[in-house]
Amino acid sequence: MASSKLVKAILDPKKNWFAALHKKTIDNRLRKYGLRYDDLYDPMESLDIKEALDRLPREIVDARNQRILRAMDLSMKHEYLPKDLQAQQTPFRSYLTDMLALVEREKAERQALGALPLQQRTLP
Repeated sequence: MASSKLVKAILDPKKNWFAALHKKTIDNRLRKYGLRYDDLYDPMESLDIKEALDRLPREIVDARNQRILRAMDLSMKHEYLPKDLQAQQTPFRSYLTDMLALVEREKAERQALGALPLQQRTLP
């Protein structure tokens, strides 16, 4: 229990200057490409992430895909977004985290009740 509080204190950007510096670095890198932190989740990595993306409204998923395509295009061209567009980006504005938490809670509840899992396939 005490180690859990210690880990939270170490990783909290409000309490640890190194964590704050790391968060600022991630923020700057995501802004350069116009991405959000939740865009980094890979649906091929986890079935929970895939399920959460399937449950989101279509316009949110389309915006995510557009951001990813734009970032890949900029990366291939070795360019960044213009400074005025970088200032408009909101890298830590979450759209997937709440739905992912809901999917994980439902999965845990199914396991606690002894029900069959929702997804029974494996990813390649």
